Amino acid sequence: MPTTPSPTADRRWRADLVALAVAVVVVVGSAAAGFLLNRAGVPLYADAAPLFGYWLPRVGPGTPLAIVTAGAVITWGPVLAARLPWGRLLVTGYLAGMVWTVSLALVDGWQNGIAGRLTEWTEYLHDVPRVTDIGAALRVFTDRILAGQPDSWTVHVSGHPPGALLSYVWLDRIGLGGGAWAAVVSMSVGQLAAVAVPVTVRALAGADAARATMPFLVLFPGAVWVGVSADGMFTGVSTTGIALLAIAATRRGLWAACAAVSAGVLLGFALFLSYGLVLLFPLVVVVVLWTRGARALLLAAAGVAGVVAVFAWCGFWWLDGYHLVVQRYHQGDFAQRPYEYWVFGNIGALLLSAGPFAAVAVRRAAVDRGAAAWLVLAATAAVLAADISGLSKAEVERIWLPFAVWFAVGAALLPDRQRRWWLAGQAMTALAVNHLIATSW
Repeated sequence: MPTTPSPTADRRWRADLVALAVAVVVVVGSAAAGFLLNRAGVPLYADAAPLFGYWLPRVGPGTPLAIVTAGAVITWGPVLAARLPWGRLLVTGYLAGMVWTVSLALVDGWQNGIAGRLTEWTEYLHDVPRVTDIGAALRVFTDRILAGQPDSWTVHVSGHPPGALLSYVWLDRIGLGGGAWAAVVSMSVGQLAAVAVPVTVRALAGADAARATMPFLVLFPGAVWVGVSADGMFTGVSTTGIALLAIAATRRGLWAACAAVSAGVLLGFALFLSYGLVLLFPLVVVVVLWTRGARALLLAAAGVAGVVAVFAWCGFWWLDGYHLVVQRYHQGDFAQRPYEYWVFGNIGALLLSAGPFAAVAVRRAAVDRGAAAWLVLAATAAVLAADISGLSKAEVERIWLPFAVWFAVGAALLPDRQRRWWLAGQAMTALAVNHLIATSW
């Protein structure tokens, strides 16, 4: 029998609409302010601020597939998420998310949208041929971070720990060199988030909550940047590490211990993919406190320590690299970006990458007491810390992907009847961004 929404449900719906309105105001306001500041010659270094890119309305080969994928997931996604056996759901969600990501990338065609994305002079592949001896490269890695030297690393390599460069060097070593393979592997690893996040939610909040998140992860607006940027790969690695930690904390025995150590290894390696991933700490804390998984935490800490020790033994010390990266950042023109705009504009970029539903997720989480709510709040704490630090000025639509993906967990806080509407809004956001703006990553 159809039910009439209660007064409490009506109030929550109205509050959600207010949150959405605030999100729209932030996005429109940051875009309008960015337009005016660019016109005035203020060095935002982002023509389509708050996004890093430029306006270029277009359609492409991937457009029909993206539209069909969005329509199919909105129509059947919630039903299949509720009914499919768990293992089949994870496989289906992963594959559907890959189709979504690839279709968005193909709006710019195979070469411009996928194969050529990681081959620019600023990208990691530029420096792969320079690494003829991995051990030697690690020993001198910090010596090449600062600009103005003949042997300085290129922009992205110098701005990150060596794990990101090594990932593409290893691909090249096994015969998967070049932009096409780098892009395909990066997207494939990045899409692991569509599996890892529901696994984490299931361990902490139950199967129903996990199933509710899956369609939102499939149509994640940040897929615009997962296809293709290395930060998409960082997202897959970090979320998988957190998922393994959640599994280890909720189980016992040898397999749980192996999962905990593996979680530590992945999270430890994540620290050597991007300095900013140290802000995964709030998510780790939520997993450990909610599950009371002290044993899993200790084993994971051993895994992290092992990764740190290996890099230190090879000649790279994380803190040295971090301090030099801060200096390198202030050597470049982008350091002139005004903090006063970007501390606001970053949130506008996040609301396009995580989708406007992120504002609703935060509002729901603020009044909820469940594990799903705490995961959303942990992601919120991470991005606020990054924003206030001033070390994330622009480009956060890709840099914050490892945090943005966790806002999809807010779908578990919605009543069933509302999910399709919010899911449609997420898909429309991604389609609009991808067809109106030529993103640079």
